[in-house]
Amino acid sequence: MPFQSLVARLPYPSFAVQRAVAIAAVIAQAGIGVTGSVVRVTGSGLGCPTWPQCVEGSIVPVAHPEFDALTQWIEFSNRMLTGVVIAVAALCVITAWRVQIEHPSRRRLVKLAWTMPAGVMLQAVVGGITVLAKLEWWTVALHFLASTPLVWLAVLLLRAFNEGDEPARWLIPDAGRKTLIVLAATMWAVLVAGTTVTGAGPHGGDPGTHRFQAPIETLTQVHGGLLVVYLIVLAVFGLQLMRGETPKQLWQRYTIVWVIALAQGVLGSVQYALGVPEALVSFHVLGSALVIISTAALWCGSRDRGPVPSATAPERELATSN
Repeated sequence: MPFQSLVARLPYPSFAVQRAVAIAAVIAQAGIGVTGSVVRVTGSGLGCPTWPQCVEGSIVPVAHPEFDALTQWIEFSNRMLTGVVIAVAALCVITAWRVQIEHPSRRRLVKLAWTMPAGVMLQAVVGGITVLAKLEWWTVALHFLASTPLVWLAVLLLRAFNEGDEPARWLIPDAGRKTLIVLAATMWAVLVAGTTVTGAGPHGGDPGTHRFQAPIETLTQVHGGLLVVYLIVLAVFGLQLMRGETPKQLWQRYTIVWVIALAQGVLGSVQYALGVPEALVSFHVLGSALVIISTAALWCGSRDRGPVPSATAPERELATSN
């Protein structure tokens, strides 16, 4: 294919470059959710009331009697950040593709890389639907939830750049594998419950948007209760790790999950007690992303796919010369 021949002419990416591209993907996928929360808490969700244009007849914000300039630019800036995410996603594909040209067996790496632009395109469509639906709470929830698997997949991509392609060899007991699956499922249940709290809460992205008509106290209790379930499952997983010879690195990842999950729980409680101040909402969304990242890292650290294929001859010669 012509494009493949162009990719083949690119320098082979060093391990440092591969890692940097994947880390950028993790940051971009997590960051777009945080900036989206800023749009929501500042009431800027309909600063650009149409999609893909900002206002009728213009792709960029223009002076308009019905829309405040600041809210227009906050919403427009968030849309423009999608362009950055797309660029990072494209870099992931090109980097993985260049690696596969040198190592044809690395098809799994390329498949993971392609989930980045595919996911961003899906997010753009969901985002457009959210605007056209005037920020109905369930569309906002779907917009956020659609980004969560992309954060998880970005972590898997980062791991894939740094591991081989052998069949996964699990480093934990069989019971631990099942518990890890339950842990991931519970994590997403917590996230889904969190979107219902947001849907009933005061920050809808626009003063006129419809809110979820349900008792927020009950929704908050369900959300908090699911977090407790998540922590219980996490504790069970730790007990199972004690039954085997668990690598030190896996214990470190396990500890990080505990720290982040507990901090997120404390932050959520403080946020609720203080009446859901705007700044804490965005920090809570950031915490959600960190829970996903740490849980995905725990998942990746629980199995081994062998060493990453060796560097190309030109790369080894360059490393030697340096």
